[in-house]
Amino acid sequence: MKVYDGSETDSSQEEEPERVKVGIAEYEVTTDSATLTTSGLGSCVGVGLYDTKTGAAGLVHVMLPVAEEMDDGKPAKFADTGTELLIEELEATGSRRRDLVAKIAGGSDMLDFSEGGSGIGDRNIDKVKETLEGYNISLVGEDVGGDHGRSVQLKSVDGDFLVKSANRDDRTL
Repeated sequence: MKVYDGSETDSSQEEEPERVKVGIAEYEVTTDSATLTTSGLGSCVGVGLYDTKTGAAGLVHVMLPVAEEMDDGKPAKFADTGTELLIEELEATGSRRRDLVAKIAGGSDMLDFSEGGSGIGDRNIDKVKETLEGYNISLVGEDVGGDHGRSVQLKSVDGDFLVKSANRDDRTL
C-alpha cells in the first residue's frame, strides 16, 4: 500500500484553466489556456472567436446593434464595433482572419415589447452576423433567439463554446 504524503505530484489531476469573466460591454482575448465566461445574455449577444491554428480566443458581450453616433467610448457595447474590436485584438496577437471561427449565443426577446419590426435581440444577432460576414469569418455555431437568458464559456484549449440556460440542457457548440 502506497501512502501519498504530498511530496509527489498526482498526474491524474490536471490543472483547471484560468477563468476570465467578461462583463457587459466588455471583451477579453487570451493566448493562454483559459476559459472566457460571460453571463446575463438576454437580448445581448456573446460573440466567441477561436483561432483554429494558434488556439487564441476572444469573447465580447455586446448590448446594442450599432454604435453610429453613440460614441460613448465603449466600442464593445455594440454588435458592430464590438465584433470588429474583437477581430482586431485577435489579429494583434498574430491570428489571421482565415483561421478564425465564430460562435454566438443570446439575442433573446425577453423584455422587448416593441410593436412591428424586430426586437433588439434580433437586431443584435443580425448585426453580429453581418459584421462577421464582412470580415469573411465563418459562423460555425449559434444558440440564439427565444425568450430565455444564457451564459457562455469559451474554452481556449479546444474552442468549445458551452451555452447554459435555465430552462433547458446545457449545449456545447
